[in-house]
Order: sequence, then structure tokens, then C-alpha cells
Amino acid sequence: MLGAGYALACVRVHVTDEAVEVRLAPWERILGLMKDIRVPLADVSDVRVVEDPMREVIGAGLKAGLRLPRVYYVARTIALDRAFVLRRGMPALSFSVREHRALKSVLVSTPDAAALARRMRSA
Repeated sequence: MLGAGYALACVRVHVTDEAVEVRLAPWERILGLMKDIRVPLADVSDVRVVEDPMREVIGAGLKAGLRLPRVYYVARTIALDRAFVLRRGMPALSFSVREHRALKSVLVSTPDAAALARRMRSA
């Protein structure tokens, strides 16, 4: 597979020539009430790096899933339009999603956020 990725705890973020994938560990899928996320790169926009993602998740309203406030999130908003896979003290990759059911944005922590964002922008 052509791609870049990194394991955060059990979360893996991969960017291939076709898609961005956020793969969760089985326990994260169960406790986070969420499936792995796969979005075609053609449906991705507004790619950016967020240095303090906890600020964004706190202001996002009610969330369902695994939440350890200000520490760790594997959760989605109640409307299911925003997904968060975050860990305190780590930058995050943020991107908007078009044409993917209810999901409109993803915010996922990874120390490789800058490299992954560059790869997504150039694809």
C-alpha cells in the first residue's frame, strides 16, 4: 500500500493515493460507538493541522462515545456529523468531508499530522 500512517495507541491514520483511513482498535470501535472511517480523497477538503484539538472538541456540543474530558476522545457529535479521535498533548489532522452520508468533518490526533496533511493536499 502506498501511504503514510502512524499508530496512536491503537488508532492508525493512513493516506493512500485514493483515500484517507482512520482505523480504530476493536475496543475503540465498541466504546466509541464508531466504525473505522474511510473517505475518498476526492471527497476531502479544508485539510489542516490543529495544534490544540481539545479546544475544538470541547466547543463541539454533545458527543456520544468514549469521552475522558480533556484527555481522550473516540466520539461523534449527537448529529453524527463530526468525528473525534483525540489524545491530549498531540496535534491533530482535521479535514472536511463531502458526499459521505452524515459525516461532515474528522479530527484525529497523530504526531504525523503535518506530513499527512501535506500528502492529502497534494493528492
